[in-house]
Amino acid sequence: MESNRIEYKRELTDGLEKEVVAFLNYHDGGVIYLGIDKNGSVYGLPNGDAVQLAVKDRLKNNIQPSIMGLFDVIHEEREGKDVIRITLAGGSEKPYHLKKFGMTEKGCYIRVGSASEPMPSRMIEELFSKRTRNSLGRIRSPRQDLSFEQLRIYYEESGFELGDKFADNLELLTEEGFYNYAGYLLADQNGNSVQVAKYAGTDRVNLLQSKDYGFCCLIKTCKLVLDRLEGVENRVFNKITSRERISRSLWNKVALREAVINAIIHNDYSTELVPKFEIFDDRLEITAAGYIHPGEEREDFFAGYSIPRNKILMRVFKDLGMVEYLGSGMPRILKAYPRECYIFSSHFIRTVFKVSAEALALEKEVMAQTDSLPAKQQDGTVVKTVGETVGETVGEIVGEIVGEILRALKENPGITRTGLSTITGLSIRGVEWHLAKLKAEGKIKRRGSTKAGQWVVVEDGHE
Repeated sequence: MESNRIEYKRELTDGLEKEVVAFLNYHDGGVIYLGIDKNGSVYGLPNGDAVQLAVKDRLKNNIQPSIMGLFDVIHEEREGKDVIRITLAGGSEKPYHLKKFGMTEKGCYIRVGSASEPMPSRMIEELFSKRTRNSLGRIRSPRQDLSFEQLRIYYEESGFELGDKFADNLELLTEEGFYNYAGYLLADQNGNSVQVAKYAGTDRVNLLQSKDYGFCCLIKTCKLVLDRLEGVENRVFNKITSRERISRSLWNKVALREAVINAIIHNDYSTELVPKFEIFDDRLEITAAGYIHPGEEREDFFAGYSIPRNKILMRVFKDLGMVEYLGSGMPRILKAYPRECYIFSSHFIRTVFKVSAEALALEKEVMAQTDSLPAKQQDGTVVKTVGETVGETVGEIVGEIVGEILRALKENPGITRTGLSTITGLSIRGVEWHLAKLKAEGKIKRRGSTKAGQWVVVEDGHE
């Protein structure tokens, strides 16, 4: 049944934008289904793909301010029929309105119960006066000599091509035409760097290692942090018995990835603070700048309904497939960890993932073995040594990097070492080392000069 957050429409009508505006102006956002009537009966749509494209185009062009990054349009199948689901987040730039009517009672709507009602003039004025002024789209970049080669490569890898108007299309410009702070964060070079620190023990007394990832495109920074936390720090311990293979990691893999991406996308960069990642013996702490009010706003946060703080970044991360759809991250995290893993203060949101007790127990069991012990015990149990476990982990990481390089060379034989560095997160020297090794192994060849030549991938002795 319809509610304050759900609207059913049997078909695509001229009134769609009105319903969308009402949900955008509602604090919880909402969901609109096309192809289902008000009683919940599924009728389906005659051409789901065409309707999906039409909806995206209408939402992009008929509503102001821009709502890119605030909606998802998903093609689903129900009872064997095509249905479209439109998921909307409550926006931070209220009041949203129909472009052709402007900020008037004919253009602004609000969700009241299960209906979309015209917004009174007084409410329009109040919302406009409170409209966020520190959004990344309005803050001018401290530098205007920005380049975006890394961003271009990531878009090309995802099957998109950034044209000459990409800065305008991705909303990387202020109203005056200058690069904004979102553009600054996504540029090849900037002054922001994310720190990953590792401590010995459970406090911040003994710092083992601190590494900065940044001064580059925020997408690359995110990938480097994920590579470090997923591929190196989130150790996996294996025990193979005659009946099963037991595998435990320090932190839940899905929740870890979602938490890292959430912190980087939703951090309040207007404070000039960046996310921080800290590793202790018993936990991982992820700290981002921002604030969530107690009560209803915090409940929305845990339900996945919270307003995207940086909708421009959200849009880019979604384009590149790093974010699946609006509101999906928090439910995934809460499947593995309780709400109590979030700590809220007046300026920061901290996520604390405790190390898995099962992983620690398995680690102790592995540590108790020595490399001199036979791999197979009398009871048929195989316990892997520390050396074997670390070797497997390193081997997996190297294998993934080699796979990325080979895929990139196949898809773009003319790709440069800089391009490979951007894709893999390796240094230029690291890329050159892997290329030389692959050439020595006969897995790749180089045809032509260093500048104008191309790479050839050799598979099963064939080019």
